[in-house]
Amino acid sequence: MGAGYVTLEQVAEHAGVSLATASRVINGSTRQVSERLREKVTASARELGYLANASAQTLARNSSSLVGLIVHDISDPYFSSIASGVTQHTEERDLVLVLGTTSRSHHRESRLLATLRAHRARAVVLVGSRTTDEEANKRLAKEIDVFRGQGGRVACVSQPGLPADTVSPDNHAGAADLARHLIAQGHREFAILAGPTDLSTARERLDGFHSALSSAGLGLAHHNVVHGDFTRDGGYESTRRLMTMGTDATCLFAVNDVMATGAMAALRDLGKSVPGDLSVAGFDDIPTLRDLTPALTTVRLPLEEMGRRAAALALDGEPAQEPQVVTVRGEVVERASTAPPAR
Repeated sequence: MGAGYVTLEQVAEHAGVSLATASRVINGSTRQVSERLREKVTASARELGYLANASAQTLARNSSSLVGLIVHDISDPYFSSIASGVTQHTEERDLVLVLGTTSRSHHRESRLLATLRAHRARAVVLVGSRTTDEEANKRLAKEIDVFRGQGGRVACVSQPGLPADTVSPDNHAGAADLARHLIAQGHREFAILAGPTDLSTARERLDGFHSALSSAGLGLAHHNVVHGDFTRDGGYESTRRLMTMGTDATCLFAVNDVMATGAMAALRDLGKSVPGDLSVAGFDDIPTLRDLTPALTTVRLPLEEMGRRAAALALDGEPAQEPQVVTVRGEVVERASTAPPAR
């Protein structure tokens, strides 16, 4: 008998129990069934090759075994590293992870959350920087409230502010620590690949770096701050623009590692050496950096652990009355891409 054609009635008959009892065992109803009957039903289901109906299970349990993971860009190692941590924690609980990508569309983020709510997902982990667009944030907050009101749980890896437990990297402090480290190395003139103007992560890292420069009595010329996409290609194009305009900087800070990777490629194509002509630093410590030459100075965030922590907030224990915020501080890692300036 093909596995797809076995009915719950056939399982009940094979086990010698009522259809209601078989349903309670298979679909995980909260109503109790004796251990002896439970074993008979599961043995029969296994022997017959019965596949449980996920919709029936959802109705019986009032939530499914689905956990949603929503990220901006899964091809970016920052997101895939966090996703790996979420996946590990979810699989340990025999739950099914469903991935949605937003391509940095905040409208799509809300829509994906609504879709997961319609499928009665038991939890959703949202990964990615908040936008400075207040309307988009309000729309997402409302969708989270509705999802939680129906018994679902939400955790974020982002800035605090949404009505959900949040694992929040301290972008401002990490960038300030990096700036102080580079100043101590002897740098006085800096350029920054600052990412998009409407992305909170990019803004926090720019502000943190700038505040440390100000505290050290150093300025940051307007022409040395270049905005662009938060991607490898964005870093490449921003660096080409910076070098075309001309810069007196001895060190270039890219507000994330993928942009720093693009920056180093652009400098190589322009015949510039790193760190001989220009030191380069990034932020995140994504896994792919081990293939970069010279190795990149950066701020290390425990990305996989952040994913696991967010999944634990969404899946373990009872939800707290007020959203919890777990702040994660980065650590400066000095590598060969930065060196004291030659001049």
